[in-house]
Amino acid sequence: MTAKFIAFEGGEGCGKSTQAKLLAERLGAVLTREPGATEIGAQLRQLMLSNSTNGLAARAEALLMAADRAQHIAEVVQPALASGRHVVTDRFAGSSIAYQGFGRQLPVDDILFLSRFATNGVWPDLIIYLSVPLSESKERLPQQLDRMESESDEFHENVRAGFQWQAENEPDRWVVIDGNQSIEQVSAAVNKVVFDRLQLEA
Repeated sequence: MTAKFIAFEGGEGCGKSTQAKLLAERLGAVLTREPGATEIGAQLRQLMLSNSTNGLAARAEALLMAADRAQHIAEVVQPALASGRHVVTDRFAGSSIAYQGFGRQLPVDDILFLSRFATNGVWPDLIIYLSVPLSESKERLPQQLDRMESESDEFHENVRAGFQWQAENEPDRWVVIDGNQSIEQVSAAVNKVVFDRLQLEA
């Protein structure tokens, strides 16, 4: 069977990290994330998410995210897929479109172009968007917020709109799952989607 690439997307506190880990364990897949899956990416993650980072321009942020993605593809995703292993990632290009495109109000077409360039054509076979109301996601966040988590409610509502827009415009690749359920309920919904869409037994 051809190795599959599955991405989890969503706003802060939606549960995607937990669900990505559970699915990767069931599939025996490589579990990875953005930003920060590589040594270079970890340095970029620290720069982009640290509260000590001041004055980072929106376009610079978008370019740093694309740089992380290029390294991620070259060092983690592409080699794993080539070896026949499924890959499950916690965030991918959908987050750039939602956060830098809709959140930072940068041109979405430009963000998409950057991601396509960074990935050299590698794209998820399935994208699972865990949708959670902003009020709920805020309750799930830790007390110590990173630079992105501490953005305004308006920013995060725009990000949510960005994810929803992508899901509506690419229904063959995206699926929306209600993340405002128990871990077990969300996991069961994820398993069903993976089986139905990719014919993988999870």
